[in-house]
Amino acid sequence: MAQCVQSVQELIPDSFVPCVAALCSDEAERLTRLNHLSFAELLRPFSRLTSEVHMRDPNNQLHVIKNLKIAVSNIITQPPHPGAIRKLLSDVVSGSQPAEGLVANVITAGDYDLNISATTPWFESYRETFLQSMPASDHEFLNHYLACMLVASSSEAEPVEQFSKLSQEQHRIQHNSDYSYPKWFIPNTLKYYVLLHDVSAGDEQRAESIYEEMKQKYGTQGCYLLKINSRTSNRASDEQIPDPWSQYLQKNSIQNQESYEDGPCTVTSNKNSDSNLLSLDGLDNEVKVDGLPNNFRAHPLQLDPSSDSSNSIDGPDHVKSASSLHEAKKTNTGIIHGACLTLTDHDRIRQFIQEFTFRGLLPHIEKTIRQLNDQLISRKGLSRSLFSATKKWFSGSKVPEKSINDLKNTSGLLYPPEAPELQIRKMADLCFLVQHYDLAYNCYHTAKKDFLNDQAMLYAAGALEMAAVSAFLQPGAPRPYPAHYMDTAIQTYRDICKNMVLAERCVLLSAEILKSQSKYSEAAALLIRLTSEDSDLRSALLLEQAAHCFINMKSPMVRKYAFHMILAGHRFSKAGQKKHALRCYCQAMQVYKGKGWSLAEDHINFTIGRQSYTLRQLDNAVSAFRHILINESKQSAAQQGAFLREYLYVYKNVSQLSPDGPLPQLPLPYINSSATRVFFGHDRRPADGEKQAATHVSLDQEYDYESSQQWRELEEQVVALVNKGVIPSNFHPTQYCLNSYSDNSKFPLAVVEEPITVEVAFRNPLKVPLLLTDLSLLWKFQPKDFSGKNNEEVKELVTSEPEMIGTEVISEFLINSEESKVARLKLFPHHIGELHILGVVYNLGTIQSSMTVDGIGAPPGCHTEKHSLSMLVRGRQDLEIQGPRLNNTKEEKTSIKYGPDRRLDPIITEEMPLLEVFFIHFPTGLLCGEIRKAYVEFVNVSKCPLTGLKVVSKRPEFFTFGGNTAVLTPLSPSASENCSAYKTVVTDSASVCTAFTSSASSVDFGIGVGSHPEVIPVPLPDTVLLPGASVQLPMWLRGPDEEGVHEINFLFYYESVKKLPKIRHRILRHTAVICTSRSLNVRATVCRSNSLEDEEGRGGNMLVFVDVENVNTSEAGVKEFHIVQVSSSSKHWKLHKSVNLSENKDAKLGSREKGKFCFKAIRCKEKEVATQSSEKYTFADIIFGNEQIISSASPCADFFYRSLSSELKKSQVQPSVHTEKHSAADAVRLIQKCSAVDLNVVILWKAYVVEDSKQLILEGQHHIILHTIGKEAFSYPQKQEPPEMELLKFFRSENTTVSSRPSVEQFSHLIKTSLHYPESFNHPFHQKSLCLVPVTLLLSNCSEADVDVIVDLRHKTTSPESLEIHGSFTWLGQTQYKLRLKGEEIHSLQLKACFVHTGVYNLGTPRVFAKLSDQLTVVETSQQNSMPALIIINNV
Repeated sequence: MAQCVQSVQELIPDSFVPCVAALCSDEAERLTRLNHLSFAELLRPFSRLTSEVHMRDPNNQLHVIKNLKIAVSNIITQPPHPGAIRKLLSDVVSGSQPAEGLVANVITAGDYDLNISATTPWFESYRETFLQSMPASDHEFLNHYLACMLVASSSEAEPVEQFSKLSQEQHRIQHNSDYSYPKWFIPNTLKYYVLLHDVSAGDEQRAESIYEEMKQKYGTQGCYLLKINSRTSNRASDEQIPDPWSQYLQKNSIQNQESYEDGPCTVTSNKNSDSNLLSLDGLDNEVKVDGLPNNFRAHPLQLDPSSDSSNSIDGPDHVKSASSLHEAKKTNTGIIHGACLTLTDHDRIRQFIQEFTFRGLLPHIEKTIRQLNDQLISRKGLSRSLFSATKKWFSGSKVPEKSINDLKNTSGLLYPPEAPELQIRKMADLCFLVQHYDLAYNCYHTAKKDFLNDQAMLYAAGALEMAAVSAFLQPGAPRPYPAHYMDTAIQTYRDICKNMVLAERCVLLSAEILKSQSKYSEAAALLIRLTSEDSDLRSALLLEQAAHCFINMKSPMVRKYAFHMILAGHRFSKAGQKKHALRCYCQAMQVYKGKGWSLAEDHINFTIGRQSYTLRQLDNAVSAFRHILINESKQSAAQQGAFLREYLYVYKNVSQLSPDGPLPQLPLPYINSSATRVFFGHDRRPADGEKQAATHVSLDQEYDYESSQQWRELEEQVVALVNKGVIPSNFHPTQYCLNSYSDNSKFPLAVVEEPITVEVAFRNPLKVPLLLTDLSLLWKFQPKDFSGKNNEEVKELVTSEPEMIGTEVISEFLINSEESKVARLKLFPHHIGELHILGVVYNLGTIQSSMTVDGIGAPPGCHTEKHSLSMLVRGRQDLEIQGPRLNNTKEEKTSIKYGPDRRLDPIITEEMPLLEVFFIHFPTGLLCGEIRKAYVEFVNVSKCPLTGLKVVSKRPEFFTFGGNTAVLTPLSPSASENCSAYKTVVTDSASVCTAFTSSASSVDFGIGVGSHPEVIPVPLPDTVLLPGASVQLPMWLRGPDEEGVHEINFLFYYESVKKLPKIRHRILRHTAVICTSRSLNVRATVCRSNSLEDEEGRGGNMLVFVDVENVNTSEAGVKEFHIVQVSSSSKHWKLHKSVNLSENKDAKLGSREKGKFCFKAIRCKEKEVATQSSEKYTFADIIFGNEQIISSASPCADFFYRSLSSELKKSQVQPSVHTEKHSAADAVRLIQKCSAVDLNVVILWKAYVVEDSKQLILEGQHHIILHTIGKEAFSYPQKQEPPEMELLKFFRSENTTVSSRPSVEQFSHLIKTSLHYPESFNHPFHQKSLCLVPVTLLLSNCSEADVDVIVDLRHKTTSPESLEIHGSFTWLGQTQYKLRLKGEEIHSLQLKACFVHTGVYNLGTPRVFAKLSDQLTVVETSQQNSMPALIIINNV
């Protein structure tokens, strides 16, 4: 139980005090009424004696009584109405609330820290009032009247006669059978005569003379002259007289109807009772009945029908506010009591009580106890007094106590008033009232036995109850507290006598006693036992006290405390005690909160919400309902729907109270602030027929770190190029879409008149759908001028001006149950300045369940749609985004700090141009190497001209806008599909064999020396695109050489004509997705031709072998490929003619077919060969059809140059070898140059495709770059074979300088050899047996350095095959020659071969070794042997 102001040793004596009746004449009543008090009320504050009192017990022992208090009350002849008592108790409880600002005790139990109010004043007030208002009953005498004060006024005509009238009246009430109430202790009641004298108005001498007369008649012990009203009430009160009455009167006369607000009526209205509910003593009800003065009024605790019927059920719409209640109390208690009394009067009244008690009451009680004791002794026939005899009775033969269940229900047994058993009880009660607990206990014990023997259960229970209390209160505690007595008494009262009031008194006393002995567990069990359905208020109070018992145990039982607090709250609620119910639930909430008891939390919060709403504590109600909704609820959908509707209803009421106040924060739906994305710019236009808009950036695209890095690199490339190769220090990559992954540390820049889209991620945690209406963004805006003119004046913030910022409103946004959904909200800035997006504002509501869609389950007379709209509340939610955690400095690493996230604070800058790009006839699928022509349309949709348009891509070889000069770019062909993308010329079929040559510079195609091949300027006419203008440009595409899906990123860069401080440039992105399928594989090798001279007689012919294979799978629908032209492009070489041209001019390749071509290549003429630094290339075309494709024009040359530059880029990536010696490096360079050839071959083809029963002709080109003689080159990238696993070597390789030497293969190309001899030779063998044939051996130095050559003519005799071939001829003359050839020198040796037989001989046996002259260390390397040189020797 909670702590009490009084200890149990003080509480019990104060609860059972001697009762004294007061009977006043009308005149006496009038005198006291001047003070707004009845006579009994006048005495009440002074009814406790200030000094100890002594009396003697029957054994003549002196007995001390401390703190004795008496209870004086007006005589009331009607017993109190139970309903009125209930109402009084209810009012007492509701009137006693925890003090404002009361500091609660903090109890720490386990991991709980609970704030609990240590005291419960409402319970104490309830207990005090309950004990005071108990009606007198026949089986006990504790609250029967012991004495009666007869009061008359000195101002009456015949005061003494009035006294006798009053005395007769008292006698009639006590002894007349018409009056069963009130109850009197003994027939011979003490009468005490009091003469009231009004000092300010009365005649003092007369009063004194009357008093003398009284003393003679009634004796000095039996009368008293009480002087009051020493000052007139109308006189201005100079001194402030204290008002000791208010605290006593208020409890009994609180007339507030709080307990009746919005709840079940606890008291049924009694229409027949016509008395008013007033103070306990029923003042003011001056109804004269039977002609008697102030007939002993009906009990004041009768019900007041008017107050009950009109105010009891107020309904929720009209709940009195706390302030109006307070006013009501004020008017009730604002009367000053005792206005005519001075402090001297107070002392007189105190003195009067002392006199009455000392002289009148106590002697009367002492005498009565003696008489009763004597009666009992004489009745029992014993010579000794009861006091000494009890021991014998108790120690003698004990009667075994029967259990209650054995006893039959004899609670109806009534003793006559003079029965000896009742005399014992009377004596016991008298002893108890004067605190003689030993004697009281003995008497109760004796009476208990008698009653049990007679099976008078009501009497027995009363005796048991008081015996237990007396035993506890005995000084020195000679025996332990007999709790089982109390248990038996409670059970008897409750189960047999069905008297819950007496059972409740037992429980209240026993629990208090157990608490004082720290037996909290037993006290709690006792309190819980008496909770029942018949009284919610009692059950609530007892459950609450039980809860306090659990928390006050040695090891506090926190959860039991909380559970019983909830039960108490529930019962308080049923009893209409809303404030107490709310308090209990709030106390219990501390235990359940955050411990995972989600359903319990929901129930508590829901109840707290409801009670707070009823008490008009709307903020509390809103916060409680909010908690139900924002926790991850485990409730059913129907329950959640109910919670939500309740919440909306409460919220609506709150918002109506302050319609102009700030918008409240709504708890639903959840917003994932960090997932908020902000997009700057217009939405992408959808594809329109053949027109496809650039993909750019949109909110539909997922964030990908790699691709964002690629875009950043592309932008850096083009910015570096524009800024002369340096990226500016203030460069920040353009971000059109900001999210949690982007860098949001800087304020983003938005352009005026371009929308800002904010994507807010909502999540509905409930199982019921949420409907958001009129959803829009909340923002504030500060207009600014960034040009720096009027920087001093800062215009004030604007929050709702549509001419500054237009706001898009989504009229309805439905989030289904447990759904996550994003809303895209737009703002349209119309002014430059700083914008801050604060959050979202919307109406929150819910749609009715499927039942009400048809209007079935809707409330009567209410249309469903209208209903769902009426439950909308307007509110806001803020978007607060936490920036990234900082982790750079030591301080940041050791503490938790977050950087800023400014994605919601854009700066609106002045107008910028805005480019839109459309692709027309843009393919999605191509063959590898296929050339396709498309168109690009550039549109300036802004009001500013744009310039400096460039496009940058990682794959520049994929597309081209054509050459720089109009001549090189073919005219735009019509859109027919079979029209070629190439520039073609019809040729004469006769001149098929030889090549057509032309030349072009790579600078014309944007591949200049040291340029950025990835950054391509877009050839806009006049380099400016005016507002609203559009330009269409042709764009040729070439399918990448690898098959598969390719994502190709284009970044378009452009600037404003005006240089703006904030934004220097803008970009537009496009990602093209191309799917390529296999077409042709081309491989080629080049080798030296055997013939040394060309037509001009200059050496250096080469043969080019080209293999073409059709690797296309028939899925693409390609029937066959035609090779229409082979072109070469080189600075030094050109294709001259086709060697193996067959009769069939058309070179067709079906599926999986392979074709082989051989071409002769010759060096370009001197005039064609430009200087080394020049970028001019010679193009030569060999045609296999009747149309020549001009390979030096767009797009053929474009793609050739782009493939060339990408090839160069790849070769640059490989690390170059650092040599130790300079000479070695030179040797490498010379030797490599000797075997190098820079011939590039372009194969142009057409493919015939059948698609939808239509034949299409596709065209394309493949490139082969030939670097080295004899090394095979491919048109498609070779897959790198993974290296085989090698054994780990644990020693260092000795020869580490190998890499600095040229390979043997490179050495073997230094000298080109050629034999000149007659193809057949006739010789008459019969005349001359030896045949001598002159042979010229030409040695040509291919390098530019001096070369030492050794020619060895001796036959090798290693292999048996060579013996057979060479055995029949020999070289004559010198067998070995040593020569030195200068750079590119041709030397001829005259040799002679000697034959002895006819036949075919191979003359290619001379072995040639060569080395560079200045390289001493290098051994001569055998030179590559030329093809077999066959000679036929004939006999003539």
